[in-house]
Amino acid sequence: MDREWNDSQPIYRQLRDRVVAMILDGVLKEGDPLPSVRNVAAESRVNPLTVLKGYQQLVDEGLVESRRGLGMFVNVGARDLLLQGERQKFLGEEWPRVYATIQRLGLTAEELLDGANRSSSDAAQSKTVRSNSDKKER
Repeated sequence: MDREWNDSQPIYRQLRDRVVAMILDGVLKEGDPLPSVRNVAAESRVNPLTVLKGYQQLVDEGLVESRRGLGMFVNVGARDLLLQGERQKFLGEEWPRVYATIQRLGLTAEELLDGANRSSSDAAQSKTVRSNSDKKER
């Protein structure tokens, strides 16, 4: 997990959000164990109680379960539950702002799709350039 924290929300909430992102991205699958509280605390340089509080939020939301003596594990259906919630959150909170910006700028669907395609190819090209420069340094 990344060690960078921002001041916009509590660290335990940021930890929770990072685990959610790992589940949505498929890094953590149903039945997989979460990284141990001690490991996350040591790697992130935060208090173990902070990590535990973030993990407890996931338990309260029904996304993970605590198995006594074994740790925390991703529940069956957690990804689907998250997708449903994150989609609703995006459509209710973020999309109205995005849509308003699109309208304000007068962008067409074609321009948006072209921009998305260009961003994807730019990212792939940038990755290739970085990979080649890494090889040269070795």
